[in-house]
Amino acid sequence: MITVNPNYSKLKASYLFSDIARRVKAYQDAHPGSDVIRLGIGDVTEPLPPACIAALHKAVDEMGAAATFRGYGPEQGYGFLREAIAENDFRARGADIGPDEIFVSDGAKCDTGNFQELLGNDAVVAVPDPVYPVYVDTNVMAGRTGEQKDGRYEGLVYLDGNEGNGFVPSPPETRADVAYLCFPNNPTGATATREQLSEWVAWARENKSLLLFDAAYEAFIRDPELPHSIYEIPGAREVAVEFRSFSKTAGFTGLRCAYAVVPKSLRAWMPDGSPADVRAMWTRRHTTKFNGVSYPVQRAAEAVYSPEGKAQCRALVDGYLGNAALVRETLRKRGFKCIGGDNSPYVWVSTGGEDSWSFFDRLLEKAQVVTTPGSGFGRCGEGYVRISAFNSRENVERALERMARI
Repeated sequence: MITVNPNYSKLKASYLFSDIARRVKAYQDAHPGSDVIRLGIGDVTEPLPPACIAALHKAVDEMGAAATFRGYGPEQGYGFLREAIAENDFRARGADIGPDEIFVSDGAKCDTGNFQELLGNDAVVAVPDPVYPVYVDTNVMAGRTGEQKDGRYEGLVYLDGNEGNGFVPSPPETRADVAYLCFPNNPTGATATREQLSEWVAWARENKSLLLFDAAYEAFIRDPELPHSIYEIPGAREVAVEFRSFSKTAGFTGLRCAYAVVPKSLRAWMPDGSPADVRAMWTRRHTTKFNGVSYPVQRAAEAVYSPEGKAQCRALVDGYLGNAALVRETLRKRGFKCIGGDNSPYVWVSTGGEDSWSFFDRLLEKAQVVTTPGSGFGRCGEGYVRISAFNSRENVERALERMARI
């Protein structure tokens, strides 16, 4: 008799964004021709930067000639892209990261979900609340939690985010072997200062813990005092893995390209207390289960770091940041409490005490605007919605006009 992984039965019946899609479809089916504006899921809407398009076309042409055709590439990524990443994303900011510590992949979501395979089954995992659901669900699937009770899984350490701490929780006082961090944060848009990240690095070093740092939205940071990478913090190389993505930086949600950084000096331990080479373990996992990102896509990603690509990507991100600022300031003038939206594409909006899903439904039904209910990100998200800036300026303005009428 074939049996299945019983841990899947602990998961909610469906994924947050599947729930949203189902409700939106039901509304549209009941109201054919309705003009729904989507400010919910964090998917980009603007075209790819011209520099990336040109590189993509050139690489596709190379694939059409025998002399320049490429078959399987290195699973970790081509050297030209890894070197460009190391130089522009890290060395330029004083972070000592080498090309051989970078692993190119098809998405930060995949990497953050897959990295837990390297953890011991008894690892105690800390997650922020509100939280990007992938951090939680993949550890549930792996069997590191008990059942869900009152919206939380037994066995996880939850790090409460709230107005009091600006949705930037401090390290836990109880034991945790691994902690997921995401800054700029998804879903709240909160950012962490150098001092706050230093506190986390010091905690990890003292407790021999691992930080899994999701920096997928670092391109949206405009405050020069805020760190873009965990590796800007002294000592982080020994305790942290960082995840980055071209999805929001350059609009690659449809192309799929990202990377993880696993330093050679990262420390972890086997059950008997002997040291474990985490980078070697991730190399083994990556090369066993992944055949690499396609050559044309990696050439397009390399173009992000050209002078033209840098300017075009910044303009792209600035456009979304302009949308976020408009949402934040408009809603604040109407009496809503908001955070995020200044160094992040997300605005975290208080519903004023209304249930998150009720607020979501009211906006959908009365304004035909889609948001994301905060309760879908955890217990501490109840009473909030996330509004995404990923849409055209025209649609954002229209959405805000509709919202003002309800």
